[in-house]
Amino acid sequence: MTSQPLRLTFLGSGTSMGVPSLGCACRVCRSTDARDNRLRPSVLLSRGGRNVVVDTTPDFRQQALRVDLRRLDAIVLTHGHADHILGFDDIRPFNIRQREAMPVYGSEETFRVIRRMFAYVFDDGPTLSTVPQVSLQLVQGPFELLDTVITPVPVRHGEMEVLGYRFGRAAYLTDFSEVPAASRGLLGGLDDLILDALRDIPHPMHQTVEQALALVQELKPKRAWFTHIAHDLPHEETNERLRKMGFPQVQLAHDGLSFEVSAE
Repeated sequence: MTSQPLRLTFLGSGTSMGVPSLGCACRVCRSTDARDNRLRPSVLLSRGGRNVVVDTTPDFRQQALRVDLRRLDAIVLTHGHADHILGFDDIRPFNIRQREAMPVYGSEETFRVIRRMFAYVFDDGPTLSTVPQVSLQLVQGPFELLDTVITPVPVRHGEMEVLGYRFGRAAYLTDFSEVPAASRGLLGGLDDLILDALRDIPHPMHQTVEQALALVQELKPKRAWFTHIAHDLPHEETNERLRKMGFPQVQLAHDGLSFEVSAE
């Protein structure tokens, strides 16, 4: 058991198309505020020189280079949508350096998508080049990584079930429109709640800012950070709006944001 703190870093805080969005000339996509540049949603958990990434987005290589990620000990997947898994092949350099298969945690549905989209990883055929070496670990309850218990938190993403995760006194819930009552019971006593808040306009698969604030009021974390943010929400302007609404403890996350979380 390490005595070192658990650190969370946002690798990406944007929606599935990222911000700036291709071909868009809106004021957020043209913003000079670096916090309005949002790669696809992912976080990095680090402790004692070891690292776990939640989701391998299409931007994973760029995200890993940006934080100078030298070692990766496990991948935790929330679900199998493209913006959360398309960087899966980019784990190969870690396989080569670390000389071991990468543990990958997720649901059976997510693994079905992974096996289909990256069939060459699992077909056991001969290859003249490298392919990701992975060990799939089915999430059926709490598991341990970085000397920390990771508790899956099932949520609804439209009609699809996806997994959020609680680790110590923090929780990461991206891509959801509803948190079932049983899962809300797993989210009490949080210091930091990271949750989906796509925009102000309703969406069938994501929370609005208003819906996210209602959940914050119910769960009462000390701090809340919005992620999976579309180009509808300018960073500083939205944070100022939240403060004026009486939510100084709630802010938009941004790529590169990093803080310690209690692993207890």
